[in-house]
Amino acid sequence: MQQDEAEKVVAALQERRLFAHVYRGSVNRFGVRVVLSDGREALWDVDGAAGLEAQVMADGMLVGFVPKIPGSESFTLEQTIEAIATATYQ
Repeated sequence: MQQDEAEKVVAALQERRLFAHVYRGSVNRFGVRVVLSDGREALWDVDGAAGLEAQVMADGMLVGFVPKIPGSESFTLEQTIEAIATATYQ
């Protein structure tokens, strides 16, 4: 995810009252961090791979995931926002 895309996704998620932030992974890698109500956080699209998926973390440890969403490599910005906003976290 590019930085400007991550910023747009975060702004739209915040409008939906989700606790979302731009996540800065490694050099030139950006994603979306969503803070979940139980204290976990979902890190969306931070690995640089094609497609939309998330790692669910608690205290810095991987505790779950959202598998790659089929077809998400060609999602529009609106589809990306909707997928993150309506995701079910394991």
